[in-house]
Amino acid sequence: MTTPSRMPEFPSGLPIGTYPTYAKAQEAVDYLSDHEFAVENVAIVGTELRLVEQVTGRLTRGKVIGAAALTGALWGLFIGTVVMLFGGSEVSLLLPLLTALVGAAFGAASGWAAYAATGGKRDFTSHTGVVATSYEVLCKSAVADEARNLLGHLALRDG
Repeated sequence: MTTPSRMPEFPSGLPIGTYPTYAKAQEAVDYLSDHEFAVENVAIVGTELRLVEQVTGRLTRGKVIGAAALTGALWGLFIGTVVMLFGGSEVSLLLPLLTALVGAAFGAASGWAAYAATGGKRDFTSHTGVVATSYEVLCKSAVADEARNLLGHLALRDG
């Protein structure tokens, strides 16, 4: 018995098409599938990978403190509700509200401290991702010619 590899292996095969977007590469594979081609012999490979960081907004002290206060309040509300539910009859119904207020205060304080510790560096929010500049469709060499012929019909159809 062999142990499966934890690292993905690069697919073997010949390139049968290159597309500017993943959607176009998917469309090509879907076309092959619609024409009864054995698509298990095909792989889509993103090429020329680039790291993209999209800036989504400015980060201010108020936004940081507000978000941290909200997070603290939700944690406080959760803890207070759990204690109220399992604490017996002597626990006040106001406990979740009080723990939410305490959580908000601690959250706001920790958010302010964390923001102050950055010293004004990186005052923006962003999302980071890896993006391919093009997508290659690879096919096992035994059936690559058949796949190329089918994709030639797709190219003619799309003009």
